[in-house]
Amino acid sequence: MSARERREQLVGVARSVFAERGYEATSIEEIAERAGVSKPVVYQHFGGKEGLYAVVVDREVRHLSDSISQAFSARNPQDVAHAAAEAFLGYIQEREEGFQILIRDAPIGMTGGTFASVISDVAARTEQLLVDEFSRRGFDAKTAPMYALMLVGAVALVGEWWLEHRDMPREQVAAHVVNLMWNGLRGLSPAPTPRRRRRITP
Repeated sequence: MSARERREQLVGVARSVFAERGYEATSIEEIAERAGVSKPVVYQHFGGKEGLYAVVVDREVRHLSDSISQAFSARNPQDVAHAAAEAFLGYIQEREEGFQILIRDAPIGMTGGTFASVISDVAARTEQLLVDEFSRRGFDAKTAPMYALMLVGAVALVGEWWLEHRDMPREQVAAHVVNLMWNGLRGLSPAPTPRRRRRITP
């Protein structure tokens, strides 16, 4: 193999092992053994386990970000919601190992792209859509960031659930997600008030 081909092979093998065992339980020895190379070859290309893990995570973050970013080209907010949910679930379906890696805890001190950074980026895009909609409807635009995180976080959690419930088609799951998001947004109260707790009398 050329150096580039070897590097790609190691990234593919590491991706499978990290998804299967998690970062802490994965060793350079196992990755090297599965790839049919010696440990020094892995160190030569990536400097160690953390360097290899960072490359794997960075690629998955870019795949997911690129998939979802295309959804925001739609003009209708409801179409954006549907396209984003479909894209997110599509990523899980096509790159299940990658998603399993992203939702695991990253090693302490790791810098760079993470699943949280993807969620934050999508929430920021969603926030702008909500700001426009809230302003049009007379809602407090300052609450848009909170609602954006609610929506994006809900989709992310549904994605994790779907990993274990793949009997439901992707399109159907996306339709249910958008059903809740869209109908929930349509019925929002502009000024929700906390409910008072009832006093329990002895």
